[in-house]
Amino acid sequence: MFTLYKKEIAAFLNTMIAYVVILVFLLINGLFLWVLPTEYNILNFGYASLDSFFMLAPFVFLFLIPAISMRLFSEEKKTGTIELLFTRPLNDWQIIGAKYFAGLSLVLIALIPSLIYVFTVYWLSFPTGNLDLGVIWGSYIGLLFLAAAFMAIGLFSSAITDNQIIAFVISISLSAFAYLGFEIIYSLDLFDNFDLFVQSLGIQSHYSSIRRGVIDLRDVIYFISLSGLFLLLTHTILSRRKW
Repeated sequence: MFTLYKKEIAAFLNTMIAYVVILVFLLINGLFLWVLPTEYNILNFGYASLDSFFMLAPFVFLFLIPAISMRLFSEEKKTGTIELLFTRPLNDWQIIGAKYFAGLSLVLIALIPSLIYVFTVYWLSFPTGNLDLGVIWGSYIGLLFLAAAFMAIGLFSSAITDNQIIAFVISISLSAFAYLGFEIIYSLDLFDNFDLFVQSLGIQSHYSSIRRGVIDLRDVIYFISLSGLFLLLTHTILSRRKW
């Protein structure tokens, strides 16, 4: 499994995908946080906070993570190498795990340079260091859980088609619904006493909870369950393979 994991990481790093993903992630966030006069601009906030970054990052992830995950299985199907892949002395779960964690590792690599935002706001605050680091680290943990869920959705999307573009679109659609869809349904006030339950089915409410700096076991279980569900669906698709 570790050999396949290293192979997937190398495949990312030997192409432009990894570098484009990291560059686009930093460029989009950098423009919105420091340059463009939008509601996300940190300098216009008037106080030391990275809330803008953690509000913006999930929307960037909605496009970048599907861009990473779309090739994981669909490319193997299209080129026919998936047959060779499943002849290796690995079971389906090991193959899924290697690809899943390789994709997550690339997201983590993209997140690491964003720590410069933390140091910048830390030194710009008055007095220096007047920053709630507990909330920031909690928010980073929330982003990792969010990325794990999006990556599982992306892996499932890649497993159901041999077309990377279709996998990309499906992944964005499912991830966007999981993140925003339940919030929209909740805002319509259609289910009376069940509205809060409907809201709790969506990613955004749990991500927002973790962003407050408190790691609630219910939120952790939610993200693990959601990621596990889509990994299980991926396994189900692959176990029915007919190639």
